[in-house]
Amino acid sequence: MKRVKVHTDSGVVREVAVFNVPERVDVKRAKPPRPRFKDEEERAAFCLDIARRRHVRKFNANFGPASYYSTLTFNNECEVHTFPEARRVRDNFIRVLKYHCQEARIIMYMGRGKSTHRIHFHMVSEGVPQELISKLWKYGEVKRISRLRAHNYYNGIDHGQDYTGLANYLFDHWTPEQGGRRRYKQTANLREPEKGKPTEVRREYSPRRPPRTPKGYILVESKSTKYGYLYFKYVRQPGQNRRGGRRKD
Repeated sequence: MKRVKVHTDSGVVREVAVFNVPERVDVKRAKPPRPRFKDEEERAAFCLDIARRRHVRKFNANFGPASYYSTLTFNNECEVHTFPEARRVRDNFIRVLKYHCQEARIIMYMGRGKSTHRIHFHMVSEGVPQELISKLWKYGEVKRISRLRAHNYYNGIDHGQDYTGLANYLFDHWTPEQGGRRRYKQTANLREPEKGKPTEVRREYSPRRPPRTPKGYILVESKSTKYGYLYFKYVRQPGQNRRGGRRKD
């Protein structure tokens, strides 16, 4: 077996995976082996975890402190009662925003209020002025509109512009009632995470012996999964640029 390491960069987050592949596998094309599932429930949980991770990466790769997080609600006159109705409003609103801001990057999520049971939207956008969101939303009230935080803390550690918590919160707004396989609506121009080339490594890694921390980053998570590979998460220290130096404000 060969030991392979590969990293993925999403905004300020670098994830490193280490896994084994058979000797016959070309390292340049190596991917983590697909696990064998004992039942469909385990398969579904694995697929959900993959979808969640892709969403977080997409979120971190596209949004930052200049982006807006909005909550859009319906008034009594425009209220929708089913998610197919809401989906039409959502898709049309994204088209209107893109008409005015062609370079805008947007993700929208549908949800239902726990106490009111009324359908509402959450939206994260980059490249759309705050006043334009309020002006174009004609179906009710913009309950909230604020910029994303420049500093996000997890377990007391400043992760900077790592929006994993918010991304997971919005990802979990989907319910079976909404139907379909997609948990959110995104514009087609979202940036993709940057994936490094897989490389063969000789050193033995473990959660206690992680790969060397990249310059300008801190290690915030180390774990081994039951599917046989190691996972390490690093975040760029607040104030550091992409090359590891201090930003000049």
